[in-house]
Amino acid sequence: MDVLDDEVFAVLIALTIIASVVGITQVLRPEATEAFVAIGLLDSECRVGEYPKEVFEGEYVKLCIFLYNHLGRPQLMRVDYKLGSRDTLPTNTSGSPEEVITSFKFLLSHGGNVTKPISALIPTGRGLVGKEVAMIFELWLYDEDLDGWVYSGRWVHLYVNVREAPIP
Repeated sequence: MDVLDDEVFAVLIALTIIASVVGITQVLRPEATEAFVAIGLLDSECRVGEYPKEVFEGEYVKLCIFLYNHLGRPQLMRVDYKLGSRDTLPTNTSGSPEEVITSFKFLLSHGGNVTKPISALIPTGRGLVGKEVAMIFELWLYDEDLDGWVYSGRWVHLYVNVREAPIP
């Protein structure tokens, strides 16, 4: 009976040691996560839903921008606002060729997010009345090594129809 007790005890000790080693490696191993950033466009109440379909030339459209940083470090971000068409939308490798109307800057810590109300101008004198335009918001990241801004490959857009401003 002593032999069986010694063998059972030895097996239990071996299992305990193996379980401890596996547990310690799970706790101490570096977390393997993919770095990413995110951008979202929300309505004037900072919710998903009631986006404008028609806007007036010369109007400031009230929307909200959502940003999230999961890069493992603090990150300076810039959102460039442009007006374009279906043919001038950004891609995941390059921004839209359209000119920047305005920019919004944000500094986010790792794991940080922000939802910020913004006003985006629909400029006058560009022949936009009667056309469907894309309100484009591109996410750019500041790269300290390059000492400049780098396109993140992330953007959001909203199609609106531009109307002539009403006479006051």
